Amino acid sequence: MKRLLVIIPIILILLIIAFVMYLKFALPNVGPAPDIKVEITTERLERGEYLATTVMGCVDCHSLRDFTKYSAPLTGTPFAGGGPEFVEEMGAPGNFYAPNLTPYHLGDWTDGEIYRAITAGVSKDGRALFPAMPSHLYGKSSNEDIYAVIAYLRTLEPVENTVPEPEANFPFSLIMNTIPKKAEPREMPDKSDLVAYGEYVITSAACVDCHTPMERGQYIMEKAYAGGREFVLPNGIVRTSNLTPDPETGIGTWTEETFINRFKVYADSVYIPNDVGEGFNTMMPWTMYAKMDEYDLKAIYAYLHSLEPVKNAVVKYTPH
Repeated sequence: MKRLLVIIPIILILLIIAFVMYLKFALPNVGPAPDIKVEITTERLERGEYLATTVMGCVDCHSLRDFTKYSAPLTGTPFAGGGPEFVEEMGAPGNFYAPNLTPYHLGDWTDGEIYRAITAGVSKDGRALFPAMPSHLYGKSSNEDIYAVIAYLRTLEPVENTVPEPEANFPFSLIMNTIPKKAEPREMPDKSDLVAYGEYVITSAACVDCHTPMERGQYIMEKAYAGGREFVLPNGIVRTSNLTPDPETGIGTWTEETFINRFKVYADSVYIPNDVGEGFNTMMPWTMYAKMDEYDLKAIYAYLHSLEPVKNAVVKYTPH
């Protein structure tokens, strides 16, 4: 009996060590980068620019933004990396910085390595990327759309900007390795099927990531698109809006025209983002999404109105 009392704790300790070693060294396990070479065509460049600068919003995180102005418009060189920062002061489990996406950084990456990073969340060296990039959603895009983004990134001017290496706190440094998943690409639905096409576009735009509340680092999926996810900004805490068709707390009373105009007001060539001072601001990159094709916005509206309404009143902003 005494012997068992000694052996059992030793076995438990060895199992814990083995589990930690598995998390640290065996994961992420999404397989090798695919052996692909993306042909750069005019059609892919046009589509890739549209996706990277608007729908998928790559330029949103991989560029510096000015949070003294409403919606934090871009400042500096697009795609050169560095901001916005996901750091401990914002509640992040460490310090993370969006990398440079110009050929200065990606020049020695293969097309397959870029594909794996976008769609599975794994870097060139095999490490897990911070999941602020919704690779689990990008991985549901068509291969052709991801190829278009890769083609576009290849044609950017190299910008010399070295971004700090990520620093993940324990135990998130281990948990992060469990997050990457293999891509599950699918074909884009026929655009005539407005709801199905809208689901495809909104998934590529990763709207569900920001517009779904979180608890202890996990999405509350029964409230998908119901808003309430918190973001810590310099002036306070901002919470995302309810996008379900609930008539009281969501967009149930919005017409299609109202929805589209909510975006397009920021597309006006004379629109200049206001200085927010110490007041309300938002993470929503309105000036980027404002460039979205109106049919795509119409499809997103149709998809959102096909969802079950979720009553979720959101307090949009709490100043520090």
